Order: sequence, then C-alpha cells, then structure tokens
Amino acid sequence: MDMTIIFDPRDPAIRTDPYPIYRRLMETDPIHRSHFGYWVLSRYDDVDAVLRAPGVSSEFYRNTTWADRRGGLDSPLVRSVRSWMLMLDGPAHRRIRSVISKVFTRASVERLRPRIAAETHRLLDAVGDGETDLIDSLALPLPVTVTCELLGFPTHDRDQCRRWTEHISRVIDPSITIEDTADMNTAEVEFREYVTDQLEQRRAAPRDDILSLLLHTEVDGVRLTDHEIIANVLFLFVAGHETTVNLIGNGLLALLRHPDQLRMLRENPKMITDSMDEITRYDPPVQIVSRLLTDNVALQDVTLPEGAKVMLLFGAASRDPARYADPDRLDLTRTGIRTLAFSGGPHYCIGAALGKLETAMVLTELLRRYSKIELAGENLAWRPNVSFRGLQELPLRLTR
Repeated sequence: MDMTIIFDPRDPAIRTDPYPIYRRLMETDPIHRSHFGYWVLSRYDDVDAVLRAPGVSSEFYRNTTWADRRGGLDSPLVRSVRSWMLMLDGPAHRRIRSVISKVFTRASVERLRPRIAAETHRLLDAVGDGETDLIDSLALPLPVTVTCELLGFPTHDRDQCRRWTEHISRVIDPSITIEDTADMNTAEVEFREYVTDQLEQRRAAPRDDILSLLLHTEVDGVRLTDHEIIANVLFLFVAGHETTVNLIGNGLLALLRHPDQLRMLRENPKMITDSMDEITRYDPPVQIVSRLLTDNVALQDVTLPEGAKVMLLFGAASRDPARYADPDRLDLTRTGIRTLAFSGGPHYCIGAALGKLETAMVLTELLRRYSKIELAGENLAWRPNVSFRGLQELPLRLTR
C-alpha cells in the first residue's frame, strides 16, 4: 500500500471535506505511520486512550522541528506557547489551570448569559432580513466580544484582537508556511504589547475581570508571572474564539443540511441546549491535536514507542462507526455521546461550556427570529487552518 497518499494535512480535501479520508484511514490503516514522521490515529478508542495515558506530553515545543518551523525556541511565538496551559504537563499545567478554572465555573458561565444574549440581539438586529454572511456578521464578532468582556478589554478593540488571534491560532496547525510563521510572530509581539498595557492598568486599579483575577490570585502562595498571564490571555483568545466561531458555523451548516433535524429544533426549542453534544460530534470545531510520547503507550493493535509524535484526529474519532451508529448522520436524539471535540483527560477544554452556551443561544435566537433560513450558495470556502475546522463564509438568506 502506498502510505503517502492516505493522509497528508496539506491536502486541500482535508479542509473541504475530511470525512471520506478519515473513513479510509479507519478502514485501512487506523494506526497510520505517516511519511512526515507522525503516527496518525483515527479510531475513537485509540484517540481517547492517548488523551488519557500517563506517558503522553502536550509540550510539543520540546520537539526541535516543531519549534523551528514556528521561528525557533526563543522566538516570540514559541516563548509564549511554552507558558500556554494547553502546552504544559503535570504540576505546571495544574498550577495555571487552577487559576483560570476559577473563571469558568458553571455559575460563572451562567452569569454571562445576559451579556451573550444582548450581544446576539445587537448583531442580529444589524443583520435584519435578506442575505448575509453569518460568519462575518455574527459568528466571528460574538465570541471575541465575549472574551473581551471577560478580560475587561474595551469592546472597540475587539476587531484588532480578532485579527491577532486569527494569526496566532495557526501555531498548532501542521500545515503552516514561512509566511504564516512571520505573521504569527508579528501578531504575538503586537498582542503581547497590548495585553502588557492592559495588565499595567489593572495593577494600578484592579477591576472585576479575569485580567485582575489572574494578576492577584495565588496558588500555593505563588502568583502567576506577568509572562504567564500574558501568554495565557493570548491562549484564551485562541481557544475561546476559534472554537466557538467554528462551532456556530459548522453547527448551523449541519442543521441546514439535515432539514428534519432543524425542523425538530424549531418545534422543540428547548432541545437546543441538549443537542449541542451531537452538533459538536458531527463536525468538531477542533479536528487535529498532537502529542509527544514520554513512555510506550499500548493501543489495541500496536504499542507506540517512547519518543513518538502522535497526531490525534478528533474529527475521525467523532465519526467512528465502532463508537457511534450511523455516524455520518446528524441525529439530535442520539444518546450516549462522549465527544472528544473538546479533547479529554487533563487537557479537557476549560471553556467548552461557554462555547456551547454561545452556540445554543445563537441557534435559539436565529430560529426565533426567522421563519426560513436558507443557504445562499453551495460553493463554501473553508479556512486554511486544518487543526481548527471552520468556514470562511456562511452565506445565508434569512426570512422573518
């Protein structure tokens, strides 16, 4: 078998419709040794096992090739990533997560509901009837506004924060270019300068926001350093913004392509919140993450060796027929869902509940306002990032 043609993250088909490729991997080579040096895992049980195994590291910056492609270990971007909660293991990860988790409790997220609702109403009031690009008019501005609100950043800075975030988010993408690396590092320097200024303002006069909390909260008597705070503010924008934008766009597209399921939500709007796990499973906003093995990890058929680089295909695992019956069908009555779309184990996404709340509120308001929601075109363009799967545009025709 010619392994080189089975999985290549640079393949344009991975962006437009990766699921036939994922299915081929699961059926023919589920523990695939790729030509670029990674083990690529597509089955649900294998992906889940690696996420939870003790001999697995998220500190991918320790891989020289990975770091060099992003500017080198001492580049602005990689220096930042080295302090991201996402990219840390063990005590270092737990220390930062214990501070940030204070913000993302169930009660804290629920307190955001009125603000999310108000911003959703404001954005849809501006949309009105007729044709619109839902990504540009709603899905992009909403989560960045919510994140700015959490951190206490001025809302008039949200567009600039969004532009920085879109560049920096390419850091985990396996298919970056030299130009991407330059843009990511430039964006990191500019965003860092902005957050540094905001941090100095909080130091002089604390406020009721995350930035002040991060500045003054102690873990075992030790506060986060300014570098750690700034790095994880950038991470919060990347994680919260990119995931939610894609969840809104992918979720609505899936419903439009399954009109029976959309009709079910119209008739039973109280189902929307409970439907989020299935919507997330069907077309996950995060498709690919990578791990380094610090010990041997035994899977069903193979023991992966210490030192291996592993690529986990969340999108494939979410469509594994061994885990989900008829996995290529959106079924909002499906039960027993344990999606890996927000990762798993110690690195389960701390903001998953917030992203699902934002998406549920958007869907609720769209269905309340509009009697008909239609695609205004079928030639959809997907964003170039293959780790985060999302639409560049979602052209809609909205009728009250």
